[in-house]
Amino acid sequence: MKEKLLPILKSLLKVLARFTIRRYKPGIIGVTGSVGKTSTKEAIYAVLKNERRVRASQKNFNNELGLPLTIIGDWQDTGGVFFWLRVMVRGIVQLIVKNKSYPEVLVLEYGVDRPGDMRHLSSVARPHVGVFTAMGEIPVHVEFFTDPESVFIEKSKLISRLPATGFAVLNADDPRVMKAREDTRAQAITFGFAPGAEVRAEHVSYQCDVFPWGTSFKIVHGGSTVPVRLESVVGKAQIFAALGAASVGLIFGIHLVKIAEALSSDLFSPPGRLRVIPGVKDTVLLDGTYNASPTAMREALETLKEIQAKRRIAVLGDMLEIGKYTLQAHEGIGRYAAKTAKILITVGLRGKFIAEAATKAGLSRRSVFSFMSVREAGLFLQDKMKKGDVILVKASQGVRLEKIVKEVMAEPQRAKELLVRQSKVWEKKSGLYDEDAPPPSESVA
Repeated sequence: MKEKLLPILKSLLKVLARFTIRRYKPGIIGVTGSVGKTSTKEAIYAVLKNERRVRASQKNFNNELGLPLTIIGDWQDTGGVFFWLRVMVRGIVQLIVKNKSYPEVLVLEYGVDRPGDMRHLSSVARPHVGVFTAMGEIPVHVEFFTDPESVFIEKSKLISRLPATGFAVLNADDPRVMKAREDTRAQAITFGFAPGAEVRAEHVSYQCDVFPWGTSFKIVHGGSTVPVRLESVVGKAQIFAALGAASVGLIFGIHLVKIAEALSSDLFSPPGRLRVIPGVKDTVLLDGTYNASPTAMREALETLKEIQAKRRIAVLGDMLEIGKYTLQAHEGIGRYAAKTAKILITVGLRGKFIAEAATKAGLSRRSVFSFMSVREAGLFLQDKMKKGDVILVKASQGVRLEKIVKEVMAEPQRAKELLVRQSKVWEKKSGLYDEDAPPPSESVA
């Protein structure tokens, strides 16, 4: 029954969303990429919220249900039949009676899982500003495409369909993203660490001696330089998000000093995106449990490597939805983990590839531990942890490694505030390697 109703629901939401945009004519900022979409969306919201009436999509509302849902209303969670009826009624009412508080600007994520997704999403809402975060060598969701280039072509449609009066905000450090510049009529603005980037980061440093930990850097643009400090954030991923948001702020005419102030005061790492969390036994957790792609996993390990610690521990699980690149990607992460972590703990079938590659790359077998149960891995980690350890926890969302973070965080009563997937809906779901979950498929290709 649900399968029959879903296409009808999608069609109704699409129609309501399109009529809502036609009625209220908001400025639309679209964010796409294989990594960093949500962090960049949150950073853009932080920059714009004091200057414009703005709405950003909640959580991962970035597909054919979530995107129109954000356009229609500021919903925090989805639900059953009665929830969707409320959405429909709300959408129809605000088409008839003007909603004076409707946002001037919408910041929307455009997620792509399969060929044709971007065409559908951009037909619902065509952005005026398109932000392309990063692709990486092996992007997530590549299993539904013929190769990484096909994923790029699909995502880059967001940029190629921008109007001539629009703006394309592109990651200068990603060669594939920069290729999108060739196929757009919009004015391009580049950001990153590359010397030629128009909005550039310099003088990056991490403050990891006392809580809250933070990242300091300087934004350079057009001869101006302003300092930024991001609290409870470490790693380049959040800097990229801040630079993308700064680029959007400049498009909207906001002074660079105001942009820096907004980022410093209002930007916090979203749950599960390498958020810094105190752990038990005077340890520190780098919570990267929201999701994982090869690019994001490597960036997280690079961040772990740069942090001073008595011991560095990496808890890594499966990276999903990368199809025929599964073995190659996990072995590559294993080799890099061998250079980064003192102790490596893996979770899952694919995680074993990480473990095997790490030992082949020189990490002692006595320092590598593999588990097929999230709970067992969490209990083992808790026993292994010592004062002064810094622990990275990261995997794709289906592995549900946030359960390990909850097990070893110093303040588990703050889990709903600090961790990803703590709603009642998610609490009912089993991860791939929960003890009550069905056995995972042996197929990993």
